[in-house]
Amino acid sequence: MIRVLSLVVSAGLMVPTLLAQRMPTDTFYQQPFRPFFHYTPQSNWINDPNGLVYFDSEYHLFYQHNPQGTKWGHMSWGHAISRDLVHWQELPIAIPEAGPVMIFSGSCVIDKANSSGLGVGGRPPMVAIFTGHRADNQSQYLAYSNDKGRTWTRYGTQPILDLGKKEFRDPKIFWYEPAQHWVMVSVLSPERKALFYTSTNLKNWTRSGEFSIDAPAPKRPGAPPTARGGIWECPDLVELPVEGSMERKWVLLLSVGSGAVAGGSGMEYYVGQFDGRTFTRDAATAAARPVDWGKDYYAAVTFNNMPIRGNRGAISIGWMNNWQYATETPTRSFRGAMSLPRELRLTKAATGYELRQRPVQELKSLLGPAFQWAGFDQGALNQSLTDNGFSGDTYQLTLDLEATKAEAGVRLCRNTDQETVVGYDPVRQLLYVDRTRSGDVAFARDFPGRFAAPVKPQNGRVSLQIWVDRSSVEVFANDGQVTLTNQIFPAPDSRGIQFFGDGLRSASIRPIEPIWK
Repeated sequence: MIRVLSLVVSAGLMVPTLLAQRMPTDTFYQQPFRPFFHYTPQSNWINDPNGLVYFDSEYHLFYQHNPQGTKWGHMSWGHAISRDLVHWQELPIAIPEAGPVMIFSGSCVIDKANSSGLGVGGRPPMVAIFTGHRADNQSQYLAYSNDKGRTWTRYGTQPILDLGKKEFRDPKIFWYEPAQHWVMVSVLSPERKALFYTSTNLKNWTRSGEFSIDAPAPKRPGAPPTARGGIWECPDLVELPVEGSMERKWVLLLSVGSGAVAGGSGMEYYVGQFDGRTFTRDAATAAARPVDWGKDYYAAVTFNNMPIRGNRGAISIGWMNNWQYATETPTRSFRGAMSLPRELRLTKAATGYELRQRPVQELKSLLGPAFQWAGFDQGALNQSLTDNGFSGDTYQLTLDLEATKAEAGVRLCRNTDQETVVGYDPVRQLLYVDRTRSGDVAFARDFPGRFAAPVKPQNGRVSLQIWVDRSSVEVFANDGQVTLTNQIFPAPDSRGIQFFGDGLRSASIRPIEPIWK
């Protein structure tokens, strides 16, 4: 939360001063480290988002959930709904574990033509296909709902797709209009293979192709296909618009269990073509690229059945955590949070097509009035911030940095001993987030660190949009060209802000209201 709703003049600068801001009345959301504008359940463990789908004016967020505790186990599908992608209502467990079968990740579709025959009363059913996990087997099951996801019926007692494999999971389903059939992409996790299937009724599936880093791939000089290592999980295949053109390209999103760019788990993507049966990566982007350069972004998937709004890109949500320490983060009655919803698009660059991610426009409804500074003396501004007791832990901060020879940026969530640093090194052209002294970092060896991403200036400038929410910092650089997502666990009094470097040209800060009542 940030307590800024008025301005005073000090040293010739317009500076926020403190005023009370609305706090959630529910005591669940007043706990230490509880996010104010990211989704968390009232209690217990969550991880992967599942079954993201839009239906009848509601966005559905299902997710991996342990209803019995704050660590992984008893995996079931939790459920929340929203009408605006911002304010969420938690609903009862959608699909609970069944005896020895835990409910792993999967997806939901709206069967508009009732191809499955599971709809009633002329209304399309909501169909979920998910992994049923046993100790020695993973296979795909189906459940359906005819009341907007409030209650679910299992389709029989047997899986609809079983390869007799121990790690075959995380089906993503979507409708492929040109061929008039359903498509499934799932993974043989330790083999790092994505398998493709097609179906006309969501019940019977035929293998149509596979994608693997070990398979022959187009090559170009200096860019051999390489793997970052680790198992594959939570695949997604989505067609995205290319900005500035009418072109569209297919993107295969994959989560890797280890060896990601910041260490531990993370996400990568490939750009290519999809013919309705299998995916082929482009020669120019044959190597995997990071989705997010931070430490805490995993298992992001996109919404199915989104309303058509111009040339809007796909909308995704990810899990803000890392398997290196996910079960040890120092929260109380809950553990795990979802990222901000992001709009995904592509841009065409000299090195091929690149993913661009921006916070969805709907989040603007949470933003308070902007307090802006331009052409300021950085030292005088910092002194004014100190003199006026400026502090906060939930806000959006935008910075415009000139790529000079010296580093520049901002120290967030500060007290005398703690700070999280977001900075830009113009010599090395690196944007970084340093959480080495961000608060509680001792709970896991792999938590503290400095995480960096290559960012080239645009017209000599680097623009940053930073979303701070008590226990997380999400950074979007150059209009979503690069993102870094990281958790932090600062002390309650670590609320100060301090700018550094002489490359700062302008800054703006906006308070953010909590999404919880």
